[in-house]
Amino acid sequence: MFKFLKEKLKNAVSAIKKNLTKSKEKEVEKEVEAVEKKVEKSKIKEEKKQGLIAKIKEKLTTFTLNEAEFEKVFWELERALLENNVAMATIEKIHDNLKEQLVSKSIKKGKLEQEIKEILKQTLEQILLEPFNLIKKIKERKEREPFVMAFFGINGSGKTTTIAKIAYLLKKNEIGCVLAASDTFRAASIEQLQEHADKLKVELIKHKYGADPAAVAFDAIAHAKARNIEVVLIDTAGRMQSNVNLMEEMGKIIRVAKPDLKIFVGEAIIGNDAVTQAKEFNDKIGIDAIILTKADVDEKGGASISVSYVTGKPILFLGTGQDYKDLEVFDKKKIIGSLGL
Repeated sequence: MFKFLKEKLKNAVSAIKKNLTKSKEKEVEKEVEAVEKKVEKSKIKEEKKQGLIAKIKEKLTTFTLNEAEFEKVFWELERALLENNVAMATIEKIHDNLKEQLVSKSIKKGKLEQEIKEILKQTLEQILLEPFNLIKKIKERKEREPFVMAFFGINGSGKTTTIAKIAYLLKKNEIGCVLAASDTFRAASIEQLQEHADKLKVELIKHKYGADPAAVAFDAIAHAKARNIEVVLIDTAGRMQSNVNLMEEMGKIIRVAKPDLKIFVGEAIIGNDAVTQAKEFNDKIGIDAIILTKADVDEKGGASISVSYVTGKPILFLGTGQDYKDLEVFDKKKIIGSLGL
């Protein structure tokens, strides 16, 4: 994951350095010739000749990147980013930061690649939001009401398995939870969640298929209150963000359950589609955080770079396998490090 920039960056910088070196050499040659002509015409003293020429030749160790040259460099980076599913809004942010800090700046010869890497690192540190500590957030809650988390996303995103992983994480931290089977739409969804509940030895609140999903969530919260269970995890029907009826149903679940956290679950491997889905869910319901699944098989990595920036919401976890323990806290330093920055 994230190896795609290294070669592209190196090639782009090599090409521009080659052009800049040729251009700078010609410029310096002309200035040296001018000094020598002035010496010949006695317009400057001979003893100053060597000092002036040495000063002029120092220009060979530095150069100033103009806007056209910068765009040549960035085009290679932009193409690499696009090929690896980085969203245009994120690319524009990277472009603007690099341009602001590189164009018209005096750069030492051989340091262009290092300069770009450093600015790119700073930009990614701004783009990638730090996740909050979920366990700490739950434990520090002062209200006696259950902490409610609702999970949303399209079919096949790994939402139900992710809920089971969160339940496992809570149990490891001695936090009780109950599951709410509010996906009463998809065939076998309740059975799938029941299987996880049985393995994890946690309670599942469920109704029949076709029942009101909001009613299931309401009953799960009431159950948790009655038994002093700390957390309620609500599974919802996978829905395309364009499905009006299912989106309205989701709105009803939110009004009834009043979740403390609304979490979008998307697949890292679908790249820009995950970014688009997250943005639309955020626009419609106001998500609080993101979990990206299948990050272990994501060779491009564009979604994890973009989804947080586009939505303004943090990535909490990356799903890295099918086992309950395969839930990795999102670490932006690790992401940036894997880029070689």
